[in-house]
Amino acid sequence: MTTHAPQATQSVTLPASLDEAVAALGAMPAAVPVAGGTDLMSAVNKGLLRPSGLVGLGRISELRGWHYQDGHALLGAGLTHARMGRPDFAALIPALAASARAAGPPQIRNAGTLGGNIATAAPTGDALPVLAALEAELVIAGPDGARREIPVSHLLAGRDMLEPAELIGFVRVPLLHAPQVFLKATGRTGPGRATASVAIVLDPARRGVRCAVGAIAPMPLRPLEAERWIASLIDWDGERGLAPDALAAFGEYVAAACIPDHAPPADGGEAPPLPPAVLHLRRTVAALARRALGRALS
Repeated sequence: MTTHAPQATQSVTLPASLDEAVAALGAMPAAVPVAGGTDLMSAVNKGLLRPSGLVGLGRISELRGWHYQDGHALLGAGLTHARMGRPDFAALIPALAASARAAGPPQIRNAGTLGGNIATAAPTGDALPVLAALEAELVIAGPDGARREIPVSHLLAGRDMLEPAELIGFVRVPLLHAPQVFLKATGRTGPGRATASVAIVLDPARRGVRCAVGAIAPMPLRPLEAERWIASLIDWDGERGLAPDALAAFGEYVAAACIPDHAPPADGGEAPPLPPAVLHLRRTVAALARRALGRALS
């Protein structure tokens, strides 16, 4: 681990278990947990962060795998994007695997982790809209073996933050056994940061469609009315197909909900038009939503 920062880290702790890591953070409140370090070391090299200590999570084997629990997959926060992109994982949670494969070049996918993507909470995090659409929950580890669960969306929205000496231990994801799709648009060819992304998850048991849009706001957006509307048009007991016009209308509905028009002025005049760049982004979201739902239903 190298850095151009003028000040070196004073201490590095390498715990072997999740509870040991929590204890290390409790003993060193100013220390920073690090797994893949793809975001942390970038901040250090840019002079934005000077950690007085690091708690390395790479030796905690329980965080690098997953197991099944009551119809859910309990994913370790240390799962790398490369591991989630493999076929066996894709058979369980296809959209999350697709987002992992799109997370960046190989060196990023090999190092970056699911928990780091959540904790960093960058708007362009590829896993975040998928987790929002899946309505995933976090299992938070605290001092003295304490565990608590919160929805991923609550952490991303700032409604429920991590307390001192707490770590994201696992991500609980429902196994829906239904089609899921993740698509994203980037500003250039090849792997890159998303300018917009869409996750679509079908939930046949509840006859529902879940959609989340990422990268266009500080956290993923759920167009709930659009979800309910399109779900009411699907023949859940039949072929589940939709006409192209319905798919196009869904895309426009999602895009307008996430990127609305300007509100009219108080004097009753006409609302100013959206800038061309914003209109282009809205069209991009509409196209992604339309294509993602079409692929899921096919």
